[in-house]
Amino acid sequence: MNTENNKKVVREFYEEVFRKHDLAAVGRFMHDDYIQHNPDASQGKAGFVEFHEGFFAAIPDSCATINQMVAEGDLVYVYNTITGTHAGEGFLEYPPTGNKVHYDVVDMFRLRDGKLCEHWDVADTRALFTQVGAIKPI
Repeated sequence: MNTENNKKVVREFYEEVFRKHDLAAVGRFMHDDYIQHNPDASQGKAGFVEFHEGFFAAIPDSCATINQMVAEGDLVYVYNTITGTHAGEGFLEYPPTGNKVHYDVVDMFRLRDGKLCEHWDVADTRALFTQVGAIKPI
């Protein structure tokens, strides 16, 4: 696939999964052997779905806004901002605070045959954890 097609797949993935919270759509976008390059993350589609079930339960109105997307070869880089309200249980077992959250993430996806096969990310978790009351502001 070319870079524009790869960007289209990632853009549709963001719309269906990160904006509409349609975890049933994950299979259309992700290989079974999907690798998450995060030492604390479960692997494969099932691990992705499990993590996001908890995240969406804790921040039910979460929304990822794509600020910038760049593609090169089989890689797509996305700089996005996550917003929402910490209103439910499920994320890192912190009780709901009702606090608004707003933090930035850079995702890098590798695609193979039009589907996501690998993912790396850098997230401003300090901002997120401060906003949900898990750590004190500095």
